[in-house]
Amino acid sequence: MAAPNAAPMESSGQMPASAPGGVPPGSGHYYPLTFSVDYPDRDLDRLSTAFRIFWIIPIAILAATVEGGSYTTGSGARYALGGVGILVIPVLLMLLFRKKYPRWWYDWNLQLSRFSNRIAVYLTLMDDRYPSTDDEQSVHLDFPYPDAEHELSRGLPIVKWLLAIPHYIVLFFLTIGVVLAAIGAWLAILITGRYPHSLFDYAEGVIRWHNRVGAYAFLLITDRYPPFSLQP
Repeated sequence: MAAPNAAPMESSGQMPASAPGGVPPGSGHYYPLTFSVDYPDRDLDRLSTAFRIFWIIPIAILAATVEGGSYTTGSGARYALGGVGILVIPVLLMLLFRKKYPRWWYDWNLQLSRFSNRIAVYLTLMDDRYPSTDDEQSVHLDFPYPDAEHELSRGLPIVKWLLAIPHYIVLFFLTIGVVLAAIGAWLAILITGRYPHSLFDYAEGVIRWHNRVGAYAFLLITDRYPPFSLQP
């Protein structure tokens, strides 16, 4: 399928806006959301690791004030129906009736997704630096500003949450694995100071998967069905 003729959209990402149309469905490559975490190839702070569940409380409270009174992990963000958290229903209505994705709504969703993922990564012990409200730190998440007129369906967003159910069934069990991996990493860091690379890669892959499904079903920035894959 040929790429849209629209001019490249500005975003802080590294992915061309035409990428979604250039890759066969089911391939994880060039999916219109990228996520990675820099592996901490150094000794991690044992003290903050030991008491991470308490260390995270202040930033979790701050996130809850932005996300409407609660903070959840998984994809790292709470998807909201209205004016708090990740904007879902307002974007859906704009796509349905206007075929438009307001740029400032996109900017809000992108920055809040990045912030929430930094907290999720900190909670899972993948970084010992306290989550910043604005600096990227070790967490790299991006998705391009969509060309709503040419790249997004008008009616598909109504049923995307339903189509994503198979993913959430799989992710339920994978997320339990992340909890177990974090417990194993907690013990390893306290003893050796290092996060086992295999556990790190697994947790990173599951969070990436969550984010891709969120991009499809709730952020609504792509109509491309997310791959069932932990890989980049």
